[in-house]
Amino acid sequence: MRDIGYFDAASGSLTELAELTGRQLQASEVPLAAGVQRNVPLYDMAALRPMLEEDAARRALMAEWAWVLGQGPGVLVLKTAYADTAPIDRATAAYEAIIAREKAAGAGGADHFAAAGANDRIWNSLQKLCLHDPECFALYFGNPVLDAVCEAWLGPFYQMTAQVNLVRPGGTAQSAHRDYHLGFQTAEDAARFPAHVHQLSAVMTLQGAIAHCDMPLDSGPTMLLPFSQLVPGGYMAYRRPEVAAWFRAHAVQLPLEKGDALFFNPALYHAAGDNISCDINRMANLVQVSSAFGRAMEAVDRDAMCRALYPVMQRLQAEGRLDAQAIAAAIGAAAEGYAFPTNLDTDPPAGGLAPETQAALMARALAEGWDAAWFAQALAAHAAKRVP
Repeated sequence: MRDIGYFDAASGSLTELAELTGRQLQASEVPLAAGVQRNVPLYDMAALRPMLEEDAARRALMAEWAWVLGQGPGVLVLKTAYADTAPIDRATAAYEAIIAREKAAGAGGADHFAAAGANDRIWNSLQKLCLHDPECFALYFGNPVLDAVCEAWLGPFYQMTAQVNLVRPGGTAQSAHRDYHLGFQTAEDAARFPAHVHQLSAVMTLQGAIAHCDMPLDSGPTMLLPFSQLVPGGYMAYRRPEVAAWFRAHAVQLPLEKGDALFFNPALYHAAGDNISCDINRMANLVQVSSAFGRAMEAVDRDAMCRALYPVMQRLQAEGRLDAQAIAAAIGAAAEGYAFPTNLDTDPPAGGLAPETQAALMARALAEGWDAAWFAQALAAHAAKRVP
């Protein structure tokens, strides 16, 4: 039987989810792990770090991690990923200074999947740390453990990004979700992507969290549903109430210590937990690492193309020579139709999970009959917001 071509709102049934997440990880399946807790393998990097210095041993370790992230439970913990936590303490101080500076300037990062409240987020903490304290950046990200787990899932030449999340006591949990790319699309847009692209999305990025403090369970470490990345229609399903309820009832949490790192498949159902502690400011640096292959072959000046095309499109539309489908196709060929990457400080999500795209701006301008000069001005403002 031919595989399904597209997923819809009913895809990723609860029966399917229950069956797949009912599996149990056996210790024999992860021979290099120090142990398994609640279906999550824990790797003692104090013992395994020498493996990273020899090619064959390094590849064996990375192969096991790739299996865990893909066909296994979809999540792993790297204990003592930082043998020396001094760079973490120095980075924490830097991030706290950045948070204070941004608050003083009237800025503040919102959370995609949680209500505004007792948390602070630093968008693009990667660049901000590098410019604030380059030596700290070198010591913090010059970590062979992080490099190995990123390469295990994405291969070489990956691109690192990061966002700090600081959740104070009283900070509420996120809703269950999958992550970037398809996890950041609306249900309607996700349904437009063929089923095989849903599979592709999960191997284009890797999610991680570096613990900047000890995180006992009452501080709300990430809730995880092992094996949920295996649900084929999961990018459609996680939004449904019965799936969210199942997640809340069956998700697991593991305490972390400062210097530990948690990595998981972006298709894994997950959510930050409630911080019900009295005095723990839970800080994690959320790394979101991208495949080198997620880019086009040629560099294209799409702003210039849109400016040149817009008045012609207006004329052809008025003459009846382009119908709605043709207009959409022409915009798709010329304009940037994807919201990312962008500067989330100045270009935050507009009424959803993603900011307005260049293509959406052009379509809106044509629909509302803007003149060419007004569109060019709006296009320039749109581009300026995206500059880091």
